[in-house]
Amino acid sequence: MSHTHTGFDRLPIVDVSGLFSDDLGERLATACELDRAARDAGFFYVTGHQVAREQQAELVAQARRFFAAPEDWKMRYYIGQSVAHRGYVPEGEEAFAGGKRDRKEAFDTGRELPPDDPDVKAGTPMLGPNLWPEQPGFREAVSSYYEAAFALGRALFRGFSLALGLPESHFDAYLSKPPSQLRLIHYPFDPSAEDRPGIGAHTDYECFTILLPTAPGLEVMNGEGHWIDAPPVENAFVVNIGDMLEVWTGGTYVATSHRVRKVREERYSFPLFFACDYRTVVAPLPPFATPEAVAKYPPVFAGDHLFAQTAQSFMYLKQRLESGELALPDGSKAPASFGQQARYATAGPSSMNDDE
Repeated sequence: MSHTHTGFDRLPIVDVSGLFSDDLGERLATACELDRAARDAGFFYVTGHQVAREQQAELVAQARRFFAAPEDWKMRYYIGQSVAHRGYVPEGEEAFAGGKRDRKEAFDTGRELPPDDPDVKAGTPMLGPNLWPEQPGFREAVSSYYEAAFALGRALFRGFSLALGLPESHFDAYLSKPPSQLRLIHYPFDPSAEDRPGIGAHTDYECFTILLPTAPGLEVMNGEGHWIDAPPVENAFVVNIGDMLEVWTGGTYVATSHRVRKVREERYSFPLFFACDYRTVVAPLPPFATPEAVAKYPPVFAGDHLFAQTAQSFMYLKQRLESGELALPDGSKAPASFGQQARYATAGPSSMNDDE
C-alpha cells in the first residue's frame, strides 16, 4: 500500500470557511485542500471554522475553575460512578503502555442522552447522561462548545465526502448519536519537566479529532518518522485523522501517530473525538476496496473498537474486566495498531486514546 505521508516540517493550515458556502464550487475547492492535508500529513490546522472565540474562552475558563477545586470535591464526580463513561478522571486513573502514567487529570463529557433513550436502556457503552459538576455555568459552557465543535465536525465530514468522491451527505447517516467524547484535560505546571516525551505515540480511535490546545506540547510524526512540533495557532483548531477514517479510505488517509511532550508550563487541552454511531460497521468504501485494502482492513464495529480500547486503559473499567462484571466485545482484545508509527523504530510504545 502506498503511503502518501510526506516529510512535512510543519502542519498545513486549511481555511474551511468555504465548507459553509452555498456555492458547491467553493465547497469542492475547500474539500480539495482538506484532501491534500489529510493525505500529506493526516494532521492540520483549521481556520474559518465558525466556533466563536467566546465559546472557546468560556470552555477554558470553566475548565480552569473546575481543575483548581479541591481533589475531594472533584472526586464527587469520579468517572467510575457514571453509567456512560463521563466525569472526572483523576491523576493515575489512566494507565499507559508499560504502566507509564502522566501527571494529568481530565473531565470527560459527551452528547447528553436521557435514561429512556432506547440505546441507553439497551446498555450501549459510552452512551447516556453526562455527570455535571455543581459549578455555575459549567454545563452551559461545555454544552454550547460541544454543539459548536460538533457542527464543525459535520461540516468537515461533508468536506471529506466531497474529497473522496462520495455524495456530500454520505456520512450523515452514521451521525445520529455517536459516542463522540469531549475531554477537558489539565496538565499541571511541572517545573521539573525535561524536554522529553510524555505520552507514548498513539492514534485516535474515532473518525477524526478536533483539538483546542492552550499551550505547546503536541508532537506529530511525519512521513519520514520524525517528530514535528504542533504548537497552538491563534483561533485555529488542530484536526487529525483517526482509525475509522483510515479504514473507510482503505489507508488513503492514515491515522497519524502523535504524542504529548512534557513542557514546563501549565497546559489545557480540549479534544473532541468525532465518532460515528456505535453500531456502524466500518470497512473500506467501494472506491478504496482494493484486494490489498480489504485484506488489511477487515470490517470493524466502530463502537466496539472505541469501547475495547477505552476499557483497557481506565483503571475502573480494567477492574470490571478482571472481576468479570464487564467483557470486551468479540475480536477486540488486542489494542489496535493503526497509523504509521509501527513502521519506525523511533516511535515509542503505542498507547491508549489518552489525550491530545
